[in-house]
Amino acid sequence: MDKPFLNQDLGKLLLRLAVGGLLLLHGIEKVSKGTTWIEQTLGARGWPEFIAHGVYVGEVLAPVLIIVGFWSRLGALVVALTMVMTIVLAHPDNWYALNDYGGLTTELNLLYMLGALAIFFGGGGRYALGQGDSRWS
Repeated sequence: MDKPFLNQDLGKLLLRLAVGGLLLLHGIEKVSKGTTWIEQTLGARGWPEFIAHGVYVGEVLAPVLIIVGFWSRLGALVVALTMVMTIVLAHPDNWYALNDYGGLTTELNLLYMLGALAIFFGGGGRYALGQGDSRWS
C-alpha cells in the first residue's frame, strides 16, 4: 500500500529548516548587535569573556550547516551544546521554573536543543547537500 504522507526525508528537511532557520535569526541578531551581554554574564561568573564569541559558531555557522544539510549532525551537536550553555548562563538557578503562561522559562532553549539532538541522531536526510557521504551528514 502506498503511503503518500510517509516521507521521513521531507520530515528531516522540515526539522532542519525549523531548527536551523529560526536559530540563525538569533545568530544574525548577535552579529548585528554584538555579544556584550554574553561577555558580561561570563565575566560575572568568572569565565573567560572570549567564550562569548563561540555564539557565532553555535548560532550562525552551525545553523547554516543544518539548513543546507552539510555536516548537519556536527552542526546539530554544536547547537545542542550551545543551548546547554545558554541555559547554564541565562538560567543557572531557575531553568526548571515556569513562566507566566505555564511554560518553562527555558522552553525555547530546550526545543532547540531537543530538535538539534533529533537531527544529530536522525541525520540530515536525502534532501541535503551531504546526503550521508560522511558520519556527520
